[in-house]
This record gives sequence, C-alpha cells and structure tokens, in this order.
Amino acid sequence: MDIRVGHGVDMHQLKKNIPLVLAGINIKSAAGIEGHSDGDIIIHALVDAILGALCKGDIGTYFPSNDIKWKNSKSSIFLNHAINLMHKENYHISNIDINIILEKPFLNKYILSMRKNLGILMNIEYNCISIKATTSDKLGFIGKQEGVMSTATILLAKSV
Repeated sequence: MDIRVGHGVDMHQLKKNIPLVLAGINIKSAAGIEGHSDGDIIIHALVDAILGALCKGDIGTYFPSNDIKWKNSKSSIFLNHAINLMHKENYHISNIDINIILEKPFLNKYILSMRKNLGILMNIEYNCISIKATTSDKLGFIGKQEGVMSTATILLAKSV
C-alpha cells in the first residue's frame, strides 16, 4: 500500500478592514488576513500539505508572493493546482486534519460550512475533513490578536 503523509503550516498578520476568509468562507470579523493573495491560511496550509506529501515543494514554488500575477488571487486556484498534481501522480485523499489558531472570532458556527466548502473544492466527502479551532490563551502574536495560524495534515493513498 502506497500512502503519503503531508503537513503544512501558514500564518499571517491580521489587519482591520480586511476580509477574513477561511477555507473559502467569509467570516464575520473586525480584522482579516493580510496577504498577497486572499490570505486564506487554511487553504495555504492544505496546499503545502498536499505538495509536501507529493515531494513537490511548497506553495511558493508555484505561486511566489513576489509575483504580481497572484496579487489578490483566490486561494482556491492554488488548491486546484495541488489537486491536479495529486491526480497526475495517481493519489487520492484519505483524510485531512486541520487546526486554526485564532483568538477571535470564535469559529465554531463556521466549521461545518468550511468543511463542506473544502469538500466541494476538492471533490471529496466533507466527512473526510476535520477542522478544529483553538485560541492561544492570549499568548504571543495570536493572543494579542495580531495574527492567525493554521496547520493541515493530509493522508494520501495511491489509487488502484
């Protein structure tokens, strides 16, 4: 059995009057993610997890933040590219485990929508996707509400 594990991490600064987009879902918040693209840290971490499992580099390999072409891009473009690479290598997703570390807002009411949206974007069942949210208990840049972080772990299996 040919299986691969990948892990991705992304973090960004929070700024007032910028949209907060997580897993492609707009979250009601006073501050959003500052980034070159839409800053969707969940998708960025997920893309890195897929690319890592495939030994294909990282998100910056394909979508460098110093390339104006990707300015304000939707992160779903990056995810679609990673999924296409995965399919070319004849792998499929077994399961995904995602963490979001954010002091505010609380995300519990958005989790199911985020899981379902990721399932649609990747053409997999949302029950293969776990998303958990936690705070940093007011510690560090996350605790001071200056930033946000996400991790993603993925298990890929070779398709038969």
